[in-house]
Amino acid sequence: MFRVQNSGMRIRFGDCELDSDTRELLVRGAPAHLSPKGLQFLELLLENRPRALAKSEIHEKLWPGTFVSDGTLTSLLAEIRSAIEDEAHEPRFVRTVHRFGYAFSGTAEEVRTRRRVGAPRAAYRLFRGPREIALEEGETVLGRDPDATAFIDHTSVSRRHARVVIAGDRVTVEDLGSKNGTFVEGKKLEGTAPLTDGDELKLGSVSLKFRVFPLSGSTETAEK
Repeated sequence: MFRVQNSGMRIRFGDCELDSDTRELLVRGAPAHLSPKGLQFLELLLENRPRALAKSEIHEKLWPGTFVSDGTLTSLLAEIRSAIEDEAHEPRFVRTVHRFGYAFSGTAEEVRTRRRVGAPRAAYRLFRGPREIALEEGETVLGRDPDATAFIDHTSVSRRHARVVIAGDRVTVEDLGSKNGTFVEGKKLEGTAPLTDGDELKLGSVSLKFRVFPLSGSTETAEK
């Protein structure tokens, strides 16, 4: 039996529900397949509804600091439409704004759900200079593939280079057969290795810093 700890949030539209906490899209109550980037794109449209987002803004949110063709964005939109059963010629949910971008134009509502006590007790991050990469419960794929959960644009990084897995308080990293290797604190991975706060994770020649930030249950009163 699980007790209620906090309220999570789902967004419901038509027969679909997007749960940003579990990173899951449900269609008529059943999980629907959507790539991590597709999920991120749909979430971005829902968060900004009904505002139309310029393609340049979407690119910067999904692939910060990296050039990605409009064709990639079009393919991602087609993936979303297929998952939520939205017809391109008669869209119910995602509207194309000619020569500008896209907008979520359907009716959507936020639904409060109960979150289990097993919710994460810490926030996990990777830092590459000023860039911050959020790591969530489950698997995060790091690589140069635009569909990777965390897109890292560098020639020494393979398309699917490595993956970080978070299960409760345990964090591990695994090389996915990359060409230039994955290193933790200078040691090349041969299989899976644990990650701890402050570790240097290196993908090819790209250096990342792994950090863990405990989540406090309450906010302290500031001194005046």
